[in-house]
Amino acid sequence: MPRQMTGRILSRTESVCPVCLRRIPANRVQYGDDVYLEKICEEHGAFRAVIWRGNNPSFEAWASQAPIVSAPIVQAGTIGRGCPFDCGLCPEHRQQTCCVLLEVTSRCNLHCPVCFAQSGEGEFSDPTMREIENWYEKLMASGGPFNIQLSGGEPTVRDDLPEIVALGRAKGFPYIQLNTNGLRLAEEPDYVRRLKDAGLSCVFLQFDGTEDGITRKIRGRELWDRKRRTIDVCGGLELGVILAVTIVPGVNDENIGEIVNFAMERMPVVRGVHFQPISYFGRYPKAPADSDRITLPEVMRAIERQTNGLIPASSLHPRKAENPYCSFQGNYVRGADRKLKSWASASSGACCGAAAADGTKRAREFVARKWTMPDRDAVESNHPGCEGESCAGMIDTGSLDAFLERMERYSFCISGMPFQDVWTLDLDRLRQCFVHVVSPAGRIIPFCAYNLTSCDGRSLYRP
Repeated sequence: MPRQMTGRILSRTESVCPVCLRRIPANRVQYGDDVYLEKICEEHGAFRAVIWRGNNPSFEAWASQAPIVSAPIVQAGTIGRGCPFDCGLCPEHRQQTCCVLLEVTSRCNLHCPVCFAQSGEGEFSDPTMREIENWYEKLMASGGPFNIQLSGGEPTVRDDLPEIVALGRAKGFPYIQLNTNGLRLAEEPDYVRRLKDAGLSCVFLQFDGTEDGITRKIRGRELWDRKRRTIDVCGGLELGVILAVTIVPGVNDENIGEIVNFAMERMPVVRGVHFQPISYFGRYPKAPADSDRITLPEVMRAIERQTNGLIPASSLHPRKAENPYCSFQGNYVRGADRKLKSWASASSGACCGAAAADGTKRAREFVARKWTMPDRDAVESNHPGCEGESCAGMIDTGSLDAFLERMERYSFCISGMPFQDVWTLDLDRLRQCFVHVVSPAGRIIPFCAYNLTSCDGRSLYRP
């Protein structure tokens, strides 16, 4: 960005200083078609980070529809220092919980150059089953059931992970997802079967590209064959998979179309792709420059370009139950001709988004339904004469209920979520976050606040 350009202040917010983590005023400033978050700390100077590139869509047009605000049912915290220091959730928070991460270990069988959890570092002490049970009970008492994601570290290093899944189901949580690199799943089908039998709903699979060169740079190892084997094992057990892709500029941002094509070829096992533009908290090699970032609209345009228009950027929309700059979502169904058809409905909203006062409840239900692989026998017994993909030609997109009843097996989601780091943190976004983490002490904390680290690695919440 030329230094001589004059910026236009679009709006004002608050953020934190990347050095001292003090709360400071911030502006969203437009230069040409790009938008930056700018802030000044009286002690440590000025900071600026790009948060939006391009005008297709434009920053202002993307937020033309205000999100649905629904305060948490239970507010466990009190306001002392103010956001982001009183998470718990405090009375300033403006959105109920949709998904909650439980970090069941800090151990990991990889040592990735980039890791928000800084897994594999420090002392290892897995939470006990009783501690995890307390977390489940805390969540239920805080307005649950919510969607649960078992995370870490790498959760599959625990031999008792199936028991953790079963415990969550017994406590009343109907949707439990596993966030995993998939290495153990690829090698131990019996372990996967135990997870499925315990009630696991979906595998959220770390999947950064279709080439070993990509995984070598992002994860430090060649993993392409292992990832494919993981999907095959899950498919054999009718366990749905979401591909979770960390997008790193210059590494895999030109592989986006291949990832989408790979995912579609493996429907209905693969239920969709979730893109996460790289954010810089936890472990990362150096302080980021703007060239190290890829913004939400750039990912959307890359999806359209690299799929040759199969998934147009215009079919991707903000979710309705969170801040619009936190995500995009597109919902599709594959017909008998193997082409995708975009669909949307005012009653369905989007994945983790809805158009009603009970938005987060509907959001949870939508994720649970669309990211879980429907049982083949159940689909065929409910709809005699529907054989394989031939019934995909029977879609009635004018009737959402008929579509959802008949076509769950052929649905496909594309989504994206740019997490905030210490340079890009916008407290307006943070207050509307509905992806939360349970801290070891049992506090419910927005994901970006929990993982936030200063430029020298200090954290507000993570132990």
